[in-house]
Amino acid sequence: MKIVEIDKKKLAGELDRLRGTYRIFGPVKEEKFSNFRELTQGQVPDFDFLNTRLSPKALVYPQSEVMFDYSMDEAREDHHVMHEASKDDTQRAVIGIRPCDVKAFLLVRKNFDTPEYKDPYWLKAFEATTFVGFACNVPCNSCFCTSAGSGPYDEQGLDILLVDEGQKFLVKILTEKGERLAAAAGWTAEAGEATARIEEMKQAAEAKITSFVSTDHLGDQDTLKLYEAPFWEDASFSCINCGTCTFICPTCWCYDIQDETRGKTGKRMRNWDSCMFPLFTLHGSGHNPRGTKLQRVRQRFMHKLKYYVDKYGDGIQCVGCGRCVRQCPVNIDIRRVCDLMNSHDIAAVACDVK
Repeated sequence: MKIVEIDKKKLAGELDRLRGTYRIFGPVKEEKFSNFRELTQGQVPDFDFLNTRLSPKALVYPQSEVMFDYSMDEAREDHHVMHEASKDDTQRAVIGIRPCDVKAFLLVRKNFDTPEYKDPYWLKAFEATTFVGFACNVPCNSCFCTSAGSGPYDEQGLDILLVDEGQKFLVKILTEKGERLAAAAGWTAEAGEATARIEEMKQAAEAKITSFVSTDHLGDQDTLKLYEAPFWEDASFSCINCGTCTFICPTCWCYDIQDETRGKTGKRMRNWDSCMFPLFTLHGSGHNPRGTKLQRVRQRFMHKLKYYVDKYGDGIQCVGCGRCVRQCPVNIDIRRVCDLMNSHDIAAVACDVK
């Protein structure tokens, strides 16, 4: 691990040096909100943002992605044969991503990279990406990352961590990927005594986090009792099934696969889907095992805060970015639901622990 420093005024030119090797992405201000976009020549990321409105998961896992092309023209020898769609697998660098959003990729990887099944689309895009994180000195008031296994200076999954120090960035190089990018950008001026300064800023940033969740009893809760808890009706009452929470969430991965045809040509695509949609679990028979919004809301939170906990035992399926808290149109708050789940039947949990 090495720490170097770069002058902010020189950043645009240094990023342009990377363009022969990398496609460059970063947060860009768009009217009222910032979102991740590919940067043009001379453009630098907008570092004056608290967090992007959408998570950057689409950089690895696009909202709509063509998987195969095919033809139904019987005049062609390869009719009704699917061909893998061409992909741009060139190296890419994401500059200015928040640590919580990078931690989210590690959680999502558990779905796309298993001993039994490996998703080549997700994995190729992920492995081609170098993550240059941007430490969060001013967390949002809805962020609860420190109690969700992440933090404003968290290094999990990062190749480089950028720390804003006024007129310059401190560049903490964490992996071989990070070393290659730093060398290509010309980031070589080592920063003296930077470790102590970074640690001081980290502690100051963490002290600004005012929102927390309790997760210590989730693993001990009885799954069926939690499933049948009386608070689900109240928690789901205002839900309008819009799917906002799942589409903006960096750790939601559900998708649907559909064929789209025009004339004698077709494409097989996968598109983001949402467990909040009434059609998500609708069977061909017409039966829907989650036909009510209570069942759908319960599934979302049970998946993130109980099923994931029981299966992996390494925290919750949430990084505390707070996007769903800020953007839910009816103010359903994952922090409140998590605390309800964690404290449910606490006496029984305490007996089990003893």
